[in-house]
Amino acid sequence: QVQLVESGGGLVQAGGSLRLSCAASGRTFSNYVMGWFRQAPGKEREFVATINWSGRSTYYADSVKGRFSISRDNAKNTVYLQMNSLKPEDTAVYYCAAGSGRYITIRIMDYDYWGQGTQVTVSS
Repeated sequence: QVQLVESGGGLVQAGGSLRLSCAASGRTFSNYVMGWFRQAPGKEREFVATINWSGRSTYYADSVKGRFSISRDNAKNTVYLQMNSLKPEDTAVYYCAAGSGRYITIRIMDYDYWGQGTQVTVSS
């Protein structure tokens, strides 16, 4: 089992920045591919970013490419999502997830463990 706890969400004006953190506990953190997803009211959960075990491989949704950056610190069992140039359409609950596969993936079904989510609200 892996337990994931997100933090760092909040209310920010358009153009601002936030950094989300996801602390993991349980099994060896470095064994897992990590991902960030988000879900806006009335919409399905969607992929945001993913990172492999070493941090050398990342992939982003087109909607956040160039604005968001995913990273991880295996010594601290933590994955981060740096969000810059935020837009009102980025408003959502953000979830981190851990997957036991070897490769980065955008598919929800490939992630085995999920956090409870943290709210990000971007005002215009």
